[in-house]
Amino acid sequence: MQNTKQKKDDKLAYSEGWLSIAANIILFGIKYWAGIVSGSVALISDAWHSLSDSISSAAIIIGTKISSKPPDKKHPFGHGRAELITSILIGVFLAVVAFNFFTESVKSIKDHEKAVFGTLSIVVLIISIIVKELSAQYAFYTARKTGMLSLKADAWHHRSDAITSVLILIGIFINPYFPLIDGILGIVVSLFILYTAYSIIKETSSAVLGEACDDDFVKKLMEIANNSAGFDVQMHHVHSHNYGNHKEVTFHIYLPENMTVKEAHNIAGTIENTIFDELKITATIHIDAR
Repeated sequence: MQNTKQKKDDKLAYSEGWLSIAANIILFGIKYWAGIVSGSVALISDAWHSLSDSISSAAIIIGTKISSKPPDKKHPFGHGRAELITSILIGVFLAVVAFNFFTESVKSIKDHEKAVFGTLSIVVLIISIIVKELSAQYAFYTARKTGMLSLKADAWHHRSDAITSVLILIGIFINPYFPLIDGILGIVVSLFILYTAYSIIKETSSAVLGEACDDDFVKKLMEIANNSAGFDVQMHHVHSHNYGNHKEVTFHIYLPENMTVKEAHNIAGTIENTIFDELKITATIHIDAR
């Protein structure tokens, strides 16, 4: 069952990665050409942002390939955290793009560079907005289906690209009245990309370092444990472990001290099996006597 789900998740991740790469390489070529023709630093930077999406999507494909490897002697919990590392790399790459975008935009304002916009720029940006938002929607869909943070990170990467294109489109219509708007919007876009990068790195790093279980999750575990045992087992010392595509939870329960080892083992086994069936999480239970 778990292997079947993992294969489906991997297939979704691969499809998102390859579709993203194809779409972004095409968009990069179109936007870069339009940026050169119009002289827009914001449009050229937006083109590089689109190309960066291709690189991050390629990282997802590689990360998915590594994370899908089965456990081995050196990695008994599998290679799932490769997917989390991929998310961090996407965040770092976004931060680099944001920095370069920021410096180019400041230079544009300082040198009083003026961009010449035309119908071509407007058409290219509208196409970009549609393609990037559709890509974001599909990436968010695959992230919800698989629970993969790397796909969620890639979705925000697409979304940030769509928003940058919207801002640049706004700038085109303001440009005749305020020539420096191109550089100013470039700075706004770079700050948005930087915030997106920070959010991605923060969320993924938290998962890698280890997070405390939220209250709703603990309540669900307690409900399963008590229902499976048929009485209140007073669950405590709950710890969760995120290995990307594989999650584990450990906790203690109290069982009557006059209960036989076999009876205690059967109750613990029932709780562990139910948790896996309902939450797809591997549980390990320590039994305390009361």
